[in-house]
Amino acid sequence: MKIGILALQGAFIEHLHTLRSLGVEAVEVRTTTELTGLDGLIIPGGESTAILKLARHYHMIKPLQEMAKAGIPIMGTCAGMVLLANKVTESDLQTLCLMDIEVRRNASGRQVDSFETDLAIPDIGGEPFHAVFIRAPYIEHLGAGVETLARLDDGTVVAVRKGNLLALAFHPELGHDTRLHEYFLKMVRASKKETAR
Repeated sequence: MKIGILALQGAFIEHLHTLRSLGVEAVEVRTTTELTGLDGLIIPGGESTAILKLARHYHMIKPLQEMAKAGIPIMGTCAGMVLLANKVTESDLQTLCLMDIEVRRNASGRQVDSFETDLAIPDIGGEPFHAVFIRAPYIEHLGAGVETLARLDDGTVVAVRKGNLLALAFHPELGHDTRLHEYFLKMVRASKKETAR
């Protein structure tokens, strides 16, 4: 199993370390050629406009869209969730338009308004997941078939899944709990089995 982390900008190193700690082959991806042969991809947190600008510069938009449409699992965290969304509230940002969600960028405020909280995520089982939110986007609207995985205490949706796409408003790579990466790897294994049929 080979997982790529889009390494154009943002917090990709931490995802790399987490995956390698789980014994997974993980590689940094900066070109369309490096997308070939991947079983899954993580789009990390960072600055969504910068990541999109660089992705366009390196002609990666269409290959990323084709990956998703081919059923290859993709996890977007924080800015990565913004890239996956169909629409960004009060913005004309042209995203990858892969997931039927509308998100608001930096909804939790500035860097100083970042916070940590424990989330109940039934799909990963066990204790609540300690989540780190840094200038986090929030999901304002869910389309048909998008499954809610976690909410804040006020009901704000912060983790969703639709088929081979997983979107998180927070940074699972910044803690010691690897359950969300393991959940994503299960998605990848299931996808590989489906492809092998």
